[in-house]
Amino acid sequence: MSGVSARGLSPEQRRQLAGKLTRVLARYRPILDAYIIVSPGGILHRQPVGHTPRLMAGSAGWTEASPAGHTAAGGARGRGSGQTPSEFLENPSQSSRLTAPFRKHVRPKKQHEIRRLGELVKKLSDLTGCTQVVDIGSGQGHLSRFMSLGLGLTVKSVEGDPRLVERAQRLDRELLQALEKEEKRRPQVLLAGPRCSPQHVVRWVEPTALCEELLLPLETPPQGGARLLLTGLHACGDLSVTLLRHFSCPEVVALASVGCCYMKLSDPGGYPLSQWVAGLPGHELPYRLREGACHALEEYAGRLRRSGPGLRTHCYRAALETVIRGARPELRRPGVQGIPRVHELKIEEYVQRGLQRVGLDPRLPLNLAALRAHLSQENRVVAFFSLALLLAPLVESLILLDRLLYLQEQGFHAELLPIFSPELSPRNLVLVATKRPLGEAFSLLETEDR
Repeated sequence: MSGVSARGLSPEQRRQLAGKLTRVLARYRPILDAYIIVSPGGILHRQPVGHTPRLMAGSAGWTEASPAGHTAAGGARGRGSGQTPSEFLENPSQSSRLTAPFRKHVRPKKQHEIRRLGELVKKLSDLTGCTQVVDIGSGQGHLSRFMSLGLGLTVKSVEGDPRLVERAQRLDRELLQALEKEEKRRPQVLLAGPRCSPQHVVRWVEPTALCEELLLPLETPPQGGARLLLTGLHACGDLSVTLLRHFSCPEVVALASVGCCYMKLSDPGGYPLSQWVAGLPGHELPYRLREGACHALEEYAGRLRRSGPGLRTHCYRAALETVIRGARPELRRPGVQGIPRVHELKIEEYVQRGLQRVGLDPRLPLNLAALRAHLSQENRVVAFFSLALLLAPLVESLILLDRLLYLQEQGFHAELLPIFSPELSPRNLVLVATKRPLGEAFSLLETEDR
């Protein structure tokens, strides 16, 4: 379901879109911020029950919401076609566009991501005259390895967990050995020139302070100084915001950031970033809304089409909330650690395990007849959850627009580009920023291959 993305919108049009999004989200907040319980009278949520029929019937005025909803949910997310990416048509577990050494130890989703983002970073590096790429929150180093050993970039890989860095270095050595063997068999398909592994640095990057380590060149910079490109593949929560803040440093000339885990953003500090969004009435995005923006719509749509027993989870969780409220009225919406294979459990078994996970006595007396009666409302619970999920892309769009506007307010040039197939990688937008306008050259970063 494609729409008009933020790509190509003028600064003023971006501000107008942000305003539309805040108005729509404020209007439908009761759905987005709801939690579901099941009662003999039907489905209830935190807001007055009278709001729900009006909102679900659309009488709250979806007319104004439609343009913003179409733009944000369709285009800004870059909705997919539902088709398998071409690189996995021959083998669903192996990208045909990565050689075997780069696929080893890498799942298909990550294969797709490192190839697509790595290739974009390479193009952006060439366009901006970058001398070094800094991969922030690099984990096991899959992206860093592909950029350095596959694309010939000079890469510094920054990760706070020393265990992940140790594994990344071990995988570097394995890959170098594999590439040497591959070179003897097929020298014509490998990278020309010397190979340099990424330099791994163990460093925790504080979200509120500049990290000098990120800005240090790996080698003596050429005349004119180092020119750094910062990147992060699904940089979690505040880490993606940290990349934006470091972009103002003079050494940094370009940025390619894919964010995720919006619910982990500091409040305040992680959102809003721009003065414009901060001044809009109704711009606030509490935890529940940001958490909803991280769901995978494409995957859930598949579950709805299959109509399998896994959808029962929503009804079970609603029933558990009802029991919790009866036992401890002050304990609202507690986090419930994942319960495996829910669809194989009876509803009373799920409730007992859920009670234990929130610190309540699993032996509490249960009204089994009432619990089983809750299952008759399964379809209504799923419908309500689906409605909230349909609105969630508006939240993600507002968060990402806020980041664009933040960079815009500082005089920088930024765009949001769909980069991954959303069926494989739901957080599929990359924020690309440069200090100088690229003009038509920005189109070189776009591709239909997802």
